[in-house]
Amino acid sequence: MKDLRIRNIRLYRAQTELKKPISDATHQLTEISFVILRLQLENGVVGESYLLSFQYSPHAIIGAFKDVKEIIHGYKTNETGTVYTKLESLAEYFGNPGLLRWAQAAVNIAMWDAWGKHLGLPVHEILGVHREKVSLYGSGGWISYTLDELIDEVSGYAASGFKAVKIKVGSPKISTDLERLKKVREVLGDEIDIMMDANQGMDLPMAIKLAKAARNLNIQWFEEPVHHQNFQAYEILKNQTGISLAMGEREFDTLPLRELATRNALDIWQPDILRIGGVEAWRESAALAKSFHLPVLPHYYKNYDVPLLCTISNGIGAESFDWIDPLIDNPMKVEKGYARPHAQPGWGFNFLDEHLTEIRLDT
Repeated sequence: MKDLRIRNIRLYRAQTELKKPISDATHQLTEISFVILRLQLENGVVGESYLLSFQYSPHAIIGAFKDVKEIIHGYKTNETGTVYTKLESLAEYFGNPGLLRWAQAAVNIAMWDAWGKHLGLPVHEILGVHREKVSLYGSGGWISYTLDELIDEVSGYAASGFKAVKIKVGSPKISTDLERLKKVREVLGDEIDIMMDANQGMDLPMAIKLAKAARNLNIQWFEEPVHHQNFQAYEILKNQTGISLAMGEREFDTLPLRELATRNALDIWQPDILRIGGVEAWRESAALAKSFHLPVLPHYYKNYDVPLLCTISNGIGAESFDWIDPLIDNPMKVEKGYARPHAQPGWGFNFLDEHLTEIRLDT
């Protein structure tokens, strides 16, 4: 099995055009950028992974990859669990949750890609198939959008066959959020679900007020209404308004899932595959959610999430952005609001060289 051993990793940066900054309730995004990892095996197979980086801490994430580069050398690409445990042990001193988990997960995802390419199989077929396609919802609805821009976006999703859209809330005035929600409902009618996401940008009184005021708009669920560690606030919000609550994208482990589920204060679990730690950690969190009879609807990474959702019984959908589509060789096809996992080996897509700028790890 020497040919399956990891020879080297290389790091790259890529960026998608952003005509003007976009904002949610807590962040302004000035660029849509990505860090791409290429992991080469002794047999020449290259596995890829990527993480969404925006403009944040570019030097810190490079340092994290420098630390893992020599550690993973020589491991076989199918030893995903062994490598994960090794990196988990070494990261404990400075802290497993956070920055080091991103690098750990990126390595894990690239190892799965290389393993699938070596076998000539897509990742979801290696793990076992539960379903053939996954429902998507159209995401965006940025607070920085004008009302016309918001309507253009959600109307575009509807015209493309999406059955659900999500828009941002958490404006300085609740009346602004309500106006936007009402307009979206008016334009989309009753056949398309609407979700709202505060990105932790509200306090509990504001979240209660908005949930109650929007009750007649039939909001499907309320994502991250308050700080993700304010478990009591989630419980109070649920008890006082009855609105379905979703969260999970900010979590590096499953403690918040267990805490909120035991309080009956969570309705949808939303793991982020990079933050949670990679394929095995994502699936373990989905299994824990199932034990509480909770559905899984992951955060952002549809090119990884759609295949993985096809391997579990409690997956209900994925979030859809097209940010990497211009940068890869095989964008995921969306038909009538559904996507199927790629049929090609591994994750089924690769970043195009012409869009990549190498980040040197030997300096």
